[in-house]
Amino acid sequence: MKLSFLAVALIFIGSVAQAQSIKRVPVVFSEGHETEGVDRGRPVVLVAGALGVAPEVFREAFSHVHPAGAGERPEEGQVRENKAALMKALGKYGVTNDKLDAASNYYRYVRSRGELWPTKPAVANAVIQNGVATKIELVSGGSGYSSPPTVTVPGMAEATFKVQLAFNKKFEKNGSVAAITIVQKAK
Repeated sequence: MKLSFLAVALIFIGSVAQAQSIKRVPVVFSEGHETEGVDRGRPVVLVAGALGVAPEVFREAFSHVHPAGAGERPEEGQVRENKAALMKALGKYGVTNDKLDAASNYYRYVRSRGELWPTKPAVANAVIQNGVATKIELVSGGSGYSSPPTVTVPGMAEATFKVQLAFNKKFEKNGSVAAITIVQKAK
């Protein structure tokens, strides 16, 4: 079947018009660094992810630790006892002393000083077609999210999104945005 020049031109013009109605808008990520109340500000999900254990496993292990008071340095004996309690609980999951130290040190921060553990923001674009957000393209998942961040698209206040996180033994991928689903489209 041969198409006339006019038919080809109309198809091309239609394709260009459709392509022009599609644009990508950078999404805005906010929050995503909340911790569970039982964790008393500790990013347990991130430490557990870095160690390759479930958060419940790390919480149970940490329940045998007796940390020093706020602003105090622990005594040598206290440090040894706490480390022994953690290793007794976590060793059976393949966690070594070196892995525990690396994860604990990486996610250590002083909240009272306004500090936060290391984070890298996620990057994504909303695909807007005919004024409607049709999908989200994740460019980079970032890292350091302990809770799903809030996602917004400028100019589309009523759009809502569901964010799924992934946890990983590699710090640069731990607590990353794995997927973003549009819950409510907006015009």
